[in-house]
Amino acid sequence: MQRIEFFNYPVSERQPDLLWGIRIDGTDLRVHAADATRELWRQESAERSPAEEERFLLLQHDGLLDWEIADAGRHFLGAPAPAFADPTTGSTPVLGCSCGLWGCWPLRTVITLTPETVTWSSFRQPFRKKWGELPMGPYVFDRTAYETALAEPVRLTEDPLVVPAGTPR
Repeated sequence: MQRIEFFNYPVSERQPDLLWGIRIDGTDLRVHAADATRELWRQESAERSPAEEERFLLLQHDGLLDWEIADAGRHFLGAPAPAFADPTTGSTPVLGCSCGLWGCWPLRTVITLTPETVTWSSFRQPFRKKWGELPMGPYVFDRTAYETALAEPVRLTEDPLVVPAGTPR
């Protein structure tokens, strides 16, 4: 089973609204998404330098705004508010776009519950249907540990994602 960590961090120094971040086995979910989409992006555009490409990949997503999801317990247990739900796939967004509008570039997953586990599977980018299911997961978490992490997110003073040196955020 994988280990999950939920955390909150401010949008920026000037905008204190909190975002929901996620680590799976100690790695930021945005890094997992970058790894899963790297080759797919290269097929679409190879005009970036390696540093530009890495920055783009790492910053294509951001966390979801705390006030937008309102009930994180329901959201991250696969019962999001109607604005976030996708009834055709049964998926829930777990990351949003780095522009601040979650629906602009969401990372969606199907969240399945059993009495003992929470599973994230079938990761997709809805605006790249040709990509199909991304090579991420499935991630299986102990339900008790998952619910504890969700109820007690770590509060950070800044975004913990490290981008390559010399690349502005």
